[in-house]
Amino acid sequence: MTMNRYWRLNSRPEGSDVSGALSLESEPMPQLADGEVLVKSAYLSMDAGTRMWMTEREDSYQPPLQLGTKMVGLVLGHVAASRHEGFVEGELVRGFGQWAEYSVLQPDLAGLVTVDDSVDDIKQHFGVLGFNGWTALWGIKETAGVKAGDNVLVSAAAGATGVLACQVAKILGANVYGLAGGPDKCRWLEEELGITKAIDYKKDDIAAELAKVEGGINAYFDNVGGPILDAVLPNMALYGRIALCGLLAQYEGDGRGRGPDHFDQILMKRLRIEGFFSPDFMDQGERLTAQLKSWLDEGLIDTPFDVTDGIENVLTAYEKLFTGGNIGKVLVRIS
Repeated sequence: MTMNRYWRLNSRPEGSDVSGALSLESEPMPQLADGEVLVKSAYLSMDAGTRMWMTEREDSYQPPLQLGTKMVGLVLGHVAASRHEGFVEGELVRGFGQWAEYSVLQPDLAGLVTVDDSVDDIKQHFGVLGFNGWTALWGIKETAGVKAGDNVLVSAAAGATGVLACQVAKILGANVYGLAGGPDKCRWLEEELGITKAIDYKKDDIAAELAKVEGGINAYFDNVGGPILDAVLPNMALYGRIALCGLLAQYEGDGRGRGPDHFDQILMKRLRIEGFFSPDFMDQGERLTAQLKSWLDEGLIDTPFDVTDGIENVLTAYEKLFTGGNIGKVLVRIS
């Protein structure tokens, strides 16, 4: 009998170590009910936001996962079996499945979609053409309203979304500044990605470095919140915009944190701060993908991938999101 391996959430993690909260389990191959699709995973997407789903927090866009159930995450793979009229065996699909070799999905609930299997690298459906690309484009262009000549700052600039946000801002004609951890990442951002300047948040005085930006920061694409946001606020330009899509600095515990000490700068600088999540623009996916695909084909945008092999090594890959051990998109290759 063919078995399916999957990761199960057994307890609420404490601190940054999630390994004690999850276990790798095996089960007989799942059977489908009417309306369900079985997807054989090719790649699993590792995303920092899923850390909050492991908590008991009820006020996020995703309800907390129940203990004793399979860990949920984005899956890219092929339809192995279908009892849904909209999907046929062999199609390449993407959706919210499980950290598993095979996922059972209800397409409407999982956001399951068929994706183009003719692209040169199917991993791009988790990169430029995936939710990270959509988030970068939406946050930079729609939420932050970036235009040519703006000074744009991106935190976690060497991460999966940050890398793409930097490139979108460049395409729109902005001067791009990035925050990243360590000299290697900063060098890569400046030399390979071609941003205006990278600031090493691990050793540089962020506030002092940002104070050197003539005219201040017009738009800040924030992936982290926390103390870094506090350092940015006094260095925003008048009528600056902050697009907040992640709280990486606060994902340990239940993800909550205190407000910034420089909260007064929101008033003094007349700042606009807007949070946004991918469900806000799911209905715009076709339009966003078309724009990103055009830029990808023109060689204007790309993303590096950090790929770990094997379902058994999921936690090794996941840890990189919180230790800064990656540049670009972290994936686990299953088959």
